[in-house]
Amino acid sequence: MAEKSIAAPDIGAGWRERHQSSIRQIRLYAYTFSKSFSSMLGLGLVLLFLVIAAAGPWIVPFPEDAAGSVNLDNKLQAPSAVHWFGTDEVGNDIYTRVILGARVSLQIGLVITLVAAGIGVPLGIISGYMGGPVREVIMRITDIFLSVPALVLAIAIVTVLGPGILNAIIALSLVWWPGYVRLVDSKALSIRGELYVESARAVGASRTRILFLHILPNCVSPIIVKASMDMGMAILAAASLGFIGLGAQPPYPEWGAMISTGRNYLPTWWWYSAFPGLFIYFTVLGFNLLGDGLRDILDPKSRG
Repeated sequence: MAEKSIAAPDIGAGWRERHQSSIRQIRLYAYTFSKSFSSMLGLGLVLLFLVIAAAGPWIVPFPEDAAGSVNLDNKLQAPSAVHWFGTDEVGNDIYTRVILGARVSLQIGLVITLVAAGIGVPLGIISGYMGGPVREVIMRITDIFLSVPALVLAIAIVTVLGPGILNAIIALSLVWWPGYVRLVDSKALSIRGELYVESARAVGASRTRILFLHILPNCVSPIIVKASMDMGMAILAAASLGFIGLGAQPPYPEWGAMISTGRNYLPTWWWYSAFPGLFIYFTVLGFNLLGDGLRDILDPKSRG
């Protein structure tokens, strides 16, 4: 007698049915994003540099050159089939150093953005929701930091702490957070009077619960947009500190420091500064275009 087959429940179908509206929204976001050439270009550039950063140690021909090895017989050679980006003043392969510098620069940008958001977002939420004296104190401190150009203040902090990549990250993180406070504060101010927040307060929800379960999720979209743009700007700021000798120190493969050293050999040995400069340019361009694309889909008002 043939056994009756029992059909297994379609768990996937049930999940799709429960989240149908979210799936439709994601598809709409993806469609809107894909229709923009600049957004797709930005995404492509960012993904390309992420792949380069991840695969760097395995795709460079002379990994020992990242540690500052010396081979004076090959110094200042023009780009060739062996050295695609040429060599520097001590014979290091510039292609190797630029590729490995991608991981350094992306890590710097990511850490600065995460630390700045980690400081600024909670302060912005508290400021916008609490209002009154609490908001006055937080916003006046924020105004003090914003009153000085971020890069100038970062230079002053690094000068006190001493040059180095870690101190550069600390300095840039300390001057980057006010932008998140301003952004989240204005968003929280507009949200705190919404009916769902008043309802949560009326049923006795704690202040912490309201802040992080009701207000924070509604601030995520602008935070994502700002963070994506800040990645590129943080990389550029770190390269600026490296260029003036306050960031990564030789022989560390950091793009700003490479440009700084290479400028001494311009214009004859142009490749020394040109290739790390191009990598900075396309990295910043990629994150800015990606941020513009995310803003278009996450902020409907910006599409009007």
